[in-house]
Amino acid sequence: MAALTYRKAGVNIDEADLFIRKIKPLVRSTMRPEVLSGIGGFSGLVRPRLKGMRKPVLVSSTDGVGTKLMLADLLRKYDTVGIDLVAMNVDDVVVTGAEPLFFLDYIACGRVRTRLLTEVMKGIVKGCRQAGCALIGGETAELPGLYAPGQWDLAGFCVGIVDEDKIVDGRRVRAGDVVVGLASSGLHSNGFSLARKAFSDRELRGEWGRCLLKPTRIYTPVLLKALRTFPIKAMAHITGGGFFDNIPRVLPEGRGVRIRRGSWPVPEPFRTIQVRGSIRGREMFRTFNMGIGMIVVLDRRLARDAVRFFSGLRCPAWVIGDVVSGRREVVLD
Repeated sequence: MAALTYRKAGVNIDEADLFIRKIKPLVRSTMRPEVLSGIGGFSGLVRPRLKGMRKPVLVSSTDGVGTKLMLADLLRKYDTVGIDLVAMNVDDVVVTGAEPLFFLDYIACGRVRTRLLTEVMKGIVKGCRQAGCALIGGETAELPGLYAPGQWDLAGFCVGIVDEDKIVDGRRVRAGDVVVGLASSGLHSNGFSLARKAFSDRELRGEWGRCLLKPTRIYTPVLLKALRTFPIKAMAHITGGGFFDNIPRVLPEGRGVRIRRGSWPVPEPFRTIQVRGSIRGREMFRTFNMGIGMIVVLDRRLARDAVRFFSGLRCPAWVIGDVVSGRREVVLD
């Protein structure tokens, strides 16, 4: 019997090392002043700037991209799913009022493919730059036997910081407040297991696939500016679970939200998916963002100024609903 090696068993350490060498310059481009370490160590070191904070609170999130990766595989286009990964994490952090500080990625695969993974990392780096978040480390796990050679998955982890007195948690939400919806860039990273069933593989390899693969909008920089401008009472990232599951998470007891259908333009992909799949309206609003990727709750008197503010930052916005007294739930009018 020939001598076994790790490479013969399916793990190519040399290829993984090559991948790390290729991405080091990309990662360095995301650094913030707080970062003390470089990529390649056992861990990332960050010394947060706490000036002006009386009670600093760390805020963390972890998430993935889901089956949108299958569409990337179908199109063999990998430079945008990294943006999706960053967006899913940093925007979960910023809705608490926190500024994302650093990000780490985890890539699991059956075989390290340097060219593919470098494209993925370009997207992660681009997303971190958009969010102003440092990429301080990660892990690329080559797992033959657990993943087939062409299979892979992607996850991320983000940490941010906020002064305890400035946490946005919804406790100040009152009946009569307005819900402002911020435009999504498309499906973002949710609902793809259902959306893919509305199209043939041929369509997904063409224009429809490119449309659905459009990267998730990162709201972090816009929301950080908004937090310095308006007394925002609550924010909700419209991800898995759509309107019905995400908005109630930021409402206090005794408060619900009424969403007015028709108060914003629903983009074409959602209408096509609904018609082709004969999908009921409630199912659409629980599965997809329907053109609204983030909601902000504030005093009614600030509604017009807030819409103008967001739109001025190239993030179209509309007043899409109201806070009402009653059960902590979302009702569609």
